[in-house]
Amino acid sequence: MASHSDTLVVFFGATAGANGGKLGSDERELILLVWQIVDLHENKVGKLQRTLVQPDSADLSEQCKEETGLTAEELCKAEPLESVLQQFYQSVSAELKSLGRSSYTLCVDGPLLIRQVLHPGASKKNLVLPECFYTFVDLKKEFQKCCPNAGPARDLTLTSMLDCILLMLWVLPWYLCKVVFLSFVDHKFSTFETVNYKFESGACSKTEAVDSETVIRARGLPWQSSDQDIARFFKGLNIAKGGVALCLNAQGRRNGEALVRFINSEHRDMALERHKHHMGNRYIEVYKATGEEFLKIAGGTSNEVAQFLSKENQVIIRMRGLPFTASPQDVLGFLGPESPVTDGTEGLLFVKYPDGRPTGDAFVLFACEEYAQNALKKHKQILGKRYIELFRSTAAEVQQVLNRYMSTPLISTLPPPPPQMVSVPVLATSPFITTGSTRDCIRLRGLPYTAAIEDILEFMGEHTIDIKPHGVHMVLNQQGRPSGDAFIQMKSADRAFMVAQKCHKKMMKDRYVEVFQCSTEEMSFVLMGGTLNRSGLSPPPCLSPPTYAAFPATPGMLPTEAAFYQPPLLATPRTPQAPAHNPAPALAYYSPQLYMNMNMNMNMNYTTYYPSPPVSPSTVSYFPAPSILPPQPGALVRMQGVPYNAGVKDILSFFQGYQVTPHFHFSLTHSLTHSLIQVLE
Repeated sequence: MASHSDTLVVFFGATAGANGGKLGSDERELILLVWQIVDLHENKVGKLQRTLVQPDSADLSEQCKEETGLTAEELCKAEPLESVLQQFYQSVSAELKSLGRSSYTLCVDGPLLIRQVLHPGASKKNLVLPECFYTFVDLKKEFQKCCPNAGPARDLTLTSMLDCILLMLWVLPWYLCKVVFLSFVDHKFSTFETVNYKFESGACSKTEAVDSETVIRARGLPWQSSDQDIARFFKGLNIAKGGVALCLNAQGRRNGEALVRFINSEHRDMALERHKHHMGNRYIEVYKATGEEFLKIAGGTSNEVAQFLSKENQVIIRMRGLPFTASPQDVLGFLGPESPVTDGTEGLLFVKYPDGRPTGDAFVLFACEEYAQNALKKHKQILGKRYIELFRSTAAEVQQVLNRYMSTPLISTLPPPPPQMVSVPVLATSPFITTGSTRDCIRLRGLPYTAAIEDILEFMGEHTIDIKPHGVHMVLNQQGRPSGDAFIQMKSADRAFMVAQKCHKKMMKDRYVEVFQCSTEEMSFVLMGGTLNRSGLSPPPCLSPPTYAAFPATPGMLPTEAAFYQPPLLATPRTPQAPAHNPAPALAYYSPQLYMNMNMNMNMNYTTYYPSPPVSPSTVSYFPAPSILPPQPGALVRMQGVPYNAGVKDILSFFQGYQVTPHFHFSLTHSLTHSLIQVLE
């Protein structure tokens, strides 16, 4: 209402649970409202009004019974909250009219009744509160300004404030008592508390300073909840502009957590009191968080995103699963005229990788809720040959998704080894591969899983003459199956560029294949065990055989048996072809057990991992390690799909009829899904 009004409405309430300093913390409903009008101009007070409110549950706490004297039978006869609020509004309006006044100031003894009880309770019942409940005066704060020695405002009670006044009147001379009394009567309220009508979305910069005393983490949210749903859960508390950041998991999907930033620490403390309050049928956990955590999720530096989010009061929808060839006009046509996008194509933001490739995600702005609802009706409808998912989104989610994709390096770099790790000389991936930054290779992505070397050569056509010997390398996944990727070494960077230009998105069987120019360093990184996924290239999980490192032969470390790691695609090992002028080098690949021992000695984390060896048009072979051990008879056969309950006898029975070395090496790897056994050739 109007500020500095000479008419006050003193407002008080109680819940069926905790009251006082814990009012509203237990999510119990409002059961009692009391109000009285005070005319400061005429120094008069109106009639004390007292009204009961019927709760959904009449189960009263002992504190409530003791302080209010109410019973469950009385509450069952009371009016619901909506009727009581209407009664309050009509009663106050009629009394003001009789006094010839048009405005008043709502006064409460602390913000909890308004912020923690009335607004959350009305929100859960889908009630619209009168405008007077969005502006009020906290009498405790005003009293603390008049009497700074009375203590913190949140610790004050009506009794303590009255005792403080009586004490001052007792110790002061009689002629000053009147001055003190008049100062209270004539006091002009300087601070009006306000409740935000709605949450305002907005962008947040990574350079912005965020006070850690204003941030909380909400956990257990429904995955489909939006920033508006979270703001509704915290109704009555003022969230900073753009202060809701929904957290995403590694796959870019919401993980049920959100970081919320409030305007000050007082509102953050009240938010913490809503720990385990309910959103629908789910209870939400609320914990403290830091400003750094909020900026990590919600902060952004992209000018494109800042410009996209600069349009205020827009509803944001996220589209996922778009065809990579989809254009802005395709998206606008998919949404249709019933869902007009704000500023047409300017209201679309396509998410891309750092190299400009589309991710299949996009964000769309709508001017009102109606347009957004019409767009959401298109959920899982078809665009091209793909169904499109549509979800409500937030400004913070836009920043988070863009940060995730745009910060993904094209080629990840291996972290530096810790100081306590033993330095290990890296073994070259192949005698035919020399790592370097020259972009004389091409990467094929999107190959049919049934594609073979012959299919790739046919796909390359006339450009096959420019392939280096042993220059075609298929990439397998950790299960030994084709990953849909391949690398090809060309004779020069110019040839690689020409092939990438002419063969990009050319069809192989029923799929189009993407062709990109890359370097041998990038290719070797993948062939050494790095993984390819939508997030880019990830480093190998650890140093593991057969293509990572060769360890020097030190006493007590290397076994006398050397063996091969059998790739999952080959039935029998093939001897590598060495140059004629050099003797055949020894092939040394070591068992997982040995590597575990070595890694434990070096304080390393060990993960069993079998990178797939590259193959070429003419030969399929392993790469030789330095000749640190003499050649050994036999080979190490790798078995996949071993039953979890299989033992040594089961393995030997499986190889019945084959000659096994007398002192065979048998090892079950992690998860007991593979086994290794040495057999004679």
